[in-house]
Amino acid sequence: RREVCTLSKDQVSVGALTIEISSISVNSSLTHKMTSRLILLLSLVSLLLFSVLLTPSLAVAGADDDDEDLSFLETDDVNDDAPEHTFPTDTFSDDDDFDDDGDFENYDDFEVPSAFDDEKEEEVAKFDDKDVVVLTDRNFSDFVEDNKYVMVEFYAPWCGHCKELAPEYAAAATELKAENVPLVKVDATVENELAENYEVQGFPTIYFFIDGEHKTYSGQRTKDAIVTWIKKKIGPGIYNITTTEDAERVLTSGDKVVLGFLESLVGPETEQLAAASKLEDDLNFYQTTNPNVAKLFNIEDTLKRPALVLLKKEEEKVVHYDGQFTKSAIVKFVSANKLPLVTVFTRESGASIFSSPIKKQVLLFARTNDTDKVFPTFQEAAKLFKGKLIFVFVNMDDEEVGKPVSDYFGATGDSPKVIGYTGNENPRKYIFDGEITVEKLKAFGEDFLVDKLKAFHKSDPIPEDNEGDVKIVVGNNFDDIVLDESKDVLLEIYAPWCGHCQSLEPTYNKLAKHLRDIESLVIAKMDGTTNEHPQGKAEGFPTLLFFPAGNKTVDPIPIDADRTVVALYKFIKKHATIPFKLPKPASSTTTSESPEAKEGANVESSNEKDEL
Repeated sequence: RREVCTLSKDQVSVGALTIEISSISVNSSLTHKMTSRLILLLSLVSLLLFSVLLTPSLAVAGADDDDEDLSFLETDDVNDDAPEHTFPTDTFSDDDDFDDDGDFENYDDFEVPSAFDDEKEEEVAKFDDKDVVVLTDRNFSDFVEDNKYVMVEFYAPWCGHCKELAPEYAAAATELKAENVPLVKVDATVENELAENYEVQGFPTIYFFIDGEHKTYSGQRTKDAIVTWIKKKIGPGIYNITTTEDAERVLTSGDKVVLGFLESLVGPETEQLAAASKLEDDLNFYQTTNPNVAKLFNIEDTLKRPALVLLKKEEEKVVHYDGQFTKSAIVKFVSANKLPLVTVFTRESGASIFSSPIKKQVLLFARTNDTDKVFPTFQEAAKLFKGKLIFVFVNMDDEEVGKPVSDYFGATGDSPKVIGYTGNENPRKYIFDGEITVEKLKAFGEDFLVDKLKAFHKSDPIPEDNEGDVKIVVGNNFDDIVLDESKDVLLEIYAPWCGHCQSLEPTYNKLAKHLRDIESLVIAKMDGTTNEHPQGKAEGFPTLLFFPAGNKTVDPIPIDADRTVVALYKFIKKHATIPFKLPKPASSTTTSESPEAKEGANVESSNEKDEL
């Protein structure tokens, strides 16, 4: 042993190695087993490193949406500390008589939802509809094929608008029998397939067929309007008046007429007048060479021909034309002057207002008690802007029409209000401030015409507490929340009475709860009936829009995904500018193995250590 101890360091190392080799040779079985494990372990480590170095994208593949485990999103274990995104309890049900997606969110497409109508159904006066033809799917095609001209109304028996139209439609059918133009009605609730084939979306839907081809009738729902419109489509467009008797009959029968006083009833001037007539569906055009007829229409026989006059049963009864006698010039004159100085907004007058080439409107909102005080002043100011602005009066006490229009514009309270409106594809509202006088209305109108006014948007008060998972957006904080360039924002525009919005509520709340810890993402909602913003337009309720971060100057992305938590999450993940990782609930990341399984794993680990 002393010799061993006196050996040099190298020799000791060699001696130790000799001893080790000797030990291994003695325990050859155990040594072989450990070596195999070591080789296997080194091989696995090498393969893993090799794959990571060559294909780093594989490390990201695990985060792919398709492989992401989102099952926990559909669980119901998300506990709310406080109720989110709630609606009033006294809302309309889905059984109510209107479509949530087509209600009064757009003034230019005005249609009073029947849910706004009085609960008491007014009794419709009895009328004779013997001349209205009833068709079904079995005979519809043959009837349309056999008649050159056919007007068809698709209706529903429960529809209030259809009931209001019925007597007018029947009277028009009787008058048009002499013109061989049958008026037809189809019960769309019975003839479902036929209505679907013609893309009937609401009631009543009225089509006019010429040789089997149809176009939509969107004029006023009155007998006179329907008759005038159809006669324009089937007739020459212009009618001759040769006697004073004919003239008196025309003057007593029509609300608005156009008369041309010409040298001849044929020729270029007649052709221009007839062409203009074809472009104006809601009033009749006449021509005469008789000076006595012209006098009845307020045209002096000494006036140079061709002369043209527009007569109206309004405050402004006579409007003379002194421009060029061409189709386009005549149409421009008639379009600008056919409305009264101030148009009272009704269901019937809406079509004329919206179809006018003059898109800027000045609206007066007033209660019945104040109308006599402010209407004459408003009408006097309207004379200053003939052909430039349309002046409209809205009775705020009219529950059927005036109230929903007033609500749309945010004209609340009892005092009269004046609002300017740019009725175009990008509508704006402008508030008149101050006492309603002719001078101030003149200044307002002049600034309105040259775009000097500041636009107004409806808005609820900005909420003092907005810390919920679903952020509350109103008109006045829209820019701060939705247009924040540092955030990806999902916005729901809803209506409190909307049944579909109420159905979406739990899903929307759950989505917001799961995503609340993601700093770059905002889940928000806005009441579209009391708030508005140019970049938050609703096509119906609910409307879901996504505003990607860093790109708020372009139009938002409409959500076309299913209304489920997973589908909405995947849509956000796909379109978000700022990548994010969804935090899973703590319960899903904690091992849920049984005690027996854990004990078995511990025993196996202990045995492996003993073995080593």
